[in-house]
Amino acid sequence: MSENKQILKDSTGKEHIIEIKDLCKSFDDNQVLKNITFYIRNNEFITLLGPSGCGKSTTLRIIAGFETADSGIVNFEGKNLLDVPAHKRHINTVFQRYALFPHLNVFDNVAFGLHLRKVPAPEIKERVSKALKTVGLEGYEKRYIDQLSGGQMQRVAIARAIINRPRVLLLDEPLGALDLKMRKEMQIELKEMQRELGITFVYVTHDQEEALTMSDTIIVMKDGIIQQIGTPIDIYNEPKNAYVADFIGESNIIPGFMVKGLEVSFAGRTFECVDPLFPEMNEGAVNPVDVVIRPEDIYVKEESDTHINGTVESIVFKGVHYEIIVKSDNGIEWMIHDVDPVTIGQRVGLTFDPDDIHIMRKSAFSPDPDGYGVKVEEDEAAEDDE
Repeated sequence: MSENKQILKDSTGKEHIIEIKDLCKSFDDNQVLKNITFYIRNNEFITLLGPSGCGKSTTLRIIAGFETADSGIVNFEGKNLLDVPAHKRHINTVFQRYALFPHLNVFDNVAFGLHLRKVPAPEIKERVSKALKTVGLEGYEKRYIDQLSGGQMQRVAIARAIINRPRVLLLDEPLGALDLKMRKEMQIELKEMQRELGITFVYVTHDQEEALTMSDTIIVMKDGIIQQIGTPIDIYNEPKNAYVADFIGESNIIPGFMVKGLEVSFAGRTFECVDPLFPEMNEGAVNPVDVVIRPEDIYVKEESDTHINGTVESIVFKGVHYEIIVKSDNGIEWMIHDVDPVTIGQRVGLTFDPDDIHIMRKSAFSPDPDGYGVKVEEDEAAEDDE
């Protein structure tokens, strides 16, 4: 490693092993990355999350060296990687298709890179043994690839990637080919493996549950633009806009407005909340916002003048809870997750606590981007302001 290596750190003192600045990439006339900027801490498990075509895999391939960027910087320990060939980067990649050699057994698949580098045989044996132990495949050295399950093949691919001792391991939807049960098991195993190895993992997926389960940090992307960066808890509880709120878990997103801090109006009522006005908003004015309430935060009660009242339209048993759809009297459909069943056609009241109400700025993804839903309330608020 170079003696003049620059160690970049954040405000907490943690090292940034990779910094990406203003990264752009186009394929023909389609711009798939639009000035992407973020950093990756040393020994972090960071996930690029988004739907197909959002630019997450392209970002990963540029970090790996398999794609070239149109512009921007990819700093690895202070050195721009964009002119460094893929094989000279201290970075390895595991793909969804594991690209294992069917004519070689497990040992030789894992040892392939060491053989190319002419590492002495005793060291190869020691390092392969250690890598297979790390991924839980001790005793599988002589098996061939067609004798392995999908989960075992994935472990072989990871063992082959980590045996070269990379500083960073890139994983491009590596669990996509596994069944649901195996995928859930491997999510836990991958996170434990990352902690044990002390390697930075950069993971790409479109699966929200995977991202929430494994990540230290999640980067939510859409159409080549980063929508939000944060911890799984922050991303889930404090989404920045309606897209993030809807993409990460189930959400009720309702247009509303705020006239003052700690109070928001929506669904025909005014509620206490824990959010102040955003800095650009004016107290006393009608400030349109989006309101997010998660289905598990809504309580189903009896009808009451103090509740949002409506009629149960559907109920589906989900195993650990019932998914209930209630259409309120003002026409809003609410999704509720509750452990107690109701009946279709039943009249109910809905309630929630102030800290269950999350306020977001209006955005292009808002269900009502130009307004806040209830015209009558706008007029009343305007009259009060006069």
